Amino acid sequence: MKRFCLACAVLAAGLLFALYHPGNAAAGEIVGKVRAEGKPEAKEDLTNGSYESRKYKFLDRVEYDQMRDFVVYIDQPMPRSKPPSSPVQVIIQKDGTFRPHVLPILVGSTVEWPNRDTIYHNVFSMSDAKPFDLGLYKNRQVKRVTFDKPGRVDVFCSIHTRMSCIILVLENPYFASTNSDGAYRIADLPAGTYRVKAWHERLPPQVKEITVPEVGEAVLDFVLSVSGLPKY
Repeated sequence: MKRFCLACAVLAAGLLFALYHPGNAAAGEIVGKVRAEGKPEAKEDLTNGSYESRKYKFLDRVEYDQMRDFVVYIDQPMPRSKPPSSPVQVIIQKDGTFRPHVLPILVGSTVEWPNRDTIYHNVFSMSDAKPFDLGLYKNRQVKRVTFDKPGRVDVFCSIHTRMSCIILVLENPYFASTNSDGAYRIADLPAGTYRVKAWHERLPPQVKEITVPEVGEAVLDFVLSVSGLPKY
């Protein structure tokens, strides 16, 4: 009887440890790649030389195969959501640019905005999820904002028209940005079936379902495109 109780105690201790230390429990992950795809008809203008004319030579084109800054995340409620692993994130103002351009964060995270230029910049947003205005400030100053509601927050500089970035505030910590090759990895997922969304600021998102094993990888790729939108 004592042996049985000892075994039960060890099992219970293991379960409690896994409960409060989910990173050490058996977990799977989702890996894959995301890429963008334009409408095929648009390539005709390139092949017939239309963009070589003086009229269109300096017109900026969207290069879909060069698109970056995709975000992939679990798009459903998750039990026992972990606190932010990095509660303070940073977006640098350098050479008249916000870096990174897209930053996914968990609700409750704080973002710092250091100005690394020798000129004034401003950081403000009119987004419903978090309207704010940090005013004008130069280098050596750091200002910060805490994001307490989920949603997309578009951020601008009131002085420089091309300075913009996006904060994507998410409700659970299971998300990832793609790397330069379009690859991503979402780790430490409990086994189960999940609704996964791939997002880009210029394209409609795509949602897929996938089942994650207790241990190992589940592969899920995405192709985002403007094709297939409703026509009016």
